[in-house]
Amino acid sequence: MSQRHVSPSRFGPISAPPFIKPVTTARSHGVKRLCDRQHLSAGSETHQPKNGMGGAVVDDGPTGVKAPDGGWGWAVLVGCFVITGFSYAFPKAVSVFFKELIREFSVGYSDTAWISSILLAMLYGTGPLCSVLVNRFGCRPVMMVGGVFASMGMVLASFATSIIHIYFCIGVITGLGLALNFQPSLIMLNRYFNEKRPLANGLAAAGSPVALCCLSPLGQILQYQYGWRGGFLILGGMLLNCCACGALMRPLLPPKKHQDFEDGGHLRTIEEKKPKPKKKLLDFSVFKDRGFVIYTVAASIMVLGLFVPPVFVVNYAKGLGYEDTTSALLLTILGFVDMFARPLCGVIAGLKWVRPRCVYLFSFAMIFNGVTDLIGSQANTYGGLVVFCVFFGMSYGMVGALQFEVLMAIVGTDKFSSAIGLVLLMEAIAVLVGPPGAGRLLDATHQYMYVFLLAGCEVSLSAIVMALGNVLCIKRKPEDLQAQLEMAVTTAEMENLHCETKGPDVEEEETGKNNGEACNLHGGGDNLRNGGEENTEGSSL
Repeated sequence: MSQRHVSPSRFGPISAPPFIKPVTTARSHGVKRLCDRQHLSAGSETHQPKNGMGGAVVDDGPTGVKAPDGGWGWAVLVGCFVITGFSYAFPKAVSVFFKELIREFSVGYSDTAWISSILLAMLYGTGPLCSVLVNRFGCRPVMMVGGVFASMGMVLASFATSIIHIYFCIGVITGLGLALNFQPSLIMLNRYFNEKRPLANGLAAAGSPVALCCLSPLGQILQYQYGWRGGFLILGGMLLNCCACGALMRPLLPPKKHQDFEDGGHLRTIEEKKPKPKKKLLDFSVFKDRGFVIYTVAASIMVLGLFVPPVFVVNYAKGLGYEDTTSALLLTILGFVDMFARPLCGVIAGLKWVRPRCVYLFSFAMIFNGVTDLIGSQANTYGGLVVFCVFFGMSYGMVGALQFEVLMAIVGTDKFSSAIGLVLLMEAIAVLVGPPGAGRLLDATHQYMYVFLLAGCEVSLSAIVMALGNVLCIKRKPEDLQAQLEMAVTTAEMENLHCETKGPDVEEEETGKNNGEACNLHGGGDNLRNGGEENTEGSSL
């Protein structure tokens, strides 16, 4: 007797619940093969590997599409390079116009410093909002709207009549626009690269020092030629390139058809029309992952001191009696070394024997940075500060190249969009506390040595938290996962053995008992009801 075919496109992937028992050996094997095929298809949707090495996904939900590791991914990498450069370098480039703003609005240095602070706070603090928008609308439209906001903020700031207007236009509007570009670009980079992802992250992170070396001199030229209003207007036009970068973020297409063989050997095509589970706009379940919690705590501690030396190193040199131009050259040296350290670190992190231990490499980069701060605090000559900037640029570049690579490896592709938003929110608090706290310490002691010592201790502590947390907690997760898998297999074998020991009469009785009861499907969440006709057919086989 022919079996009634249940369309997968209507009910979603089928997975028999525990109370459904196989009626006969032939039928149970057929159902098992169908369930296995459907389970594998659904598994790529709902179970991403925790090590972050899984396939890339499209914007509306993971579909198990393999990361191309090239092709159009290189265009995505170029867009991410530009976006990273704008996001990290723009707050520092705007500081070139502070003297003109002080003269225009009769304010102090502390008043103008709030511009960069608000901009950075928006870049980090709006992480959860960006996660929600990306999960709702996708990366490409969010980035293009963000490009419009970033440009509009600078254009409106060129017509400002008070410092409050500039706070709102540059700090809030432009900061929000850059945030809507920065986070989605990293998400798309994670989806397009798998095997080459460490290298891709290193190359994209190199956009920050490259843009800083370009935007700061450009800002000085624009200020000299057109004034601060004309400079803001031109920079606003440049930020429209974020829209072009957003257009490069083409979603990956899922497979439309899945071909499989029935028991009789006939080829059939199953349309991929399974109902999609409702996607969470912000997935807080990442906090159940011990690795994510440890990473978030360590990253928040690290940010307290990571950005302090670049802010104070120029004034440190001035305090030793060196000229302004000579002191400013230290940042150029730091940025030049940082520019080459990031892609080089990405290459090293991509090596086969290094990539599984990427967390330890990240811990080494942090403790390298912290020790550099501790030793650099004893520098009392310009040559000593140059050596400090060289080693700080190396460690700073390593941290910049690895920080998001490690996060991707911990949470995986599926939850990365939510994880990065939550991490940036925690880092935003540290960004607002770190440099001002170091400034208060400087006001109290009038010694830059203590500022660098504090920064070094904070970064070194974050490295210890990351390394020890990985050894004590994260490393045990694969063993726990393997134990759960073995337990599940044992349970399935025992259930199958229990079914085989039952007689036909018991099977028919149980089949009739389950007639009309709902079957909880694995992937779609729909309910499939077993009609009397199917049970009658199954009993007669």
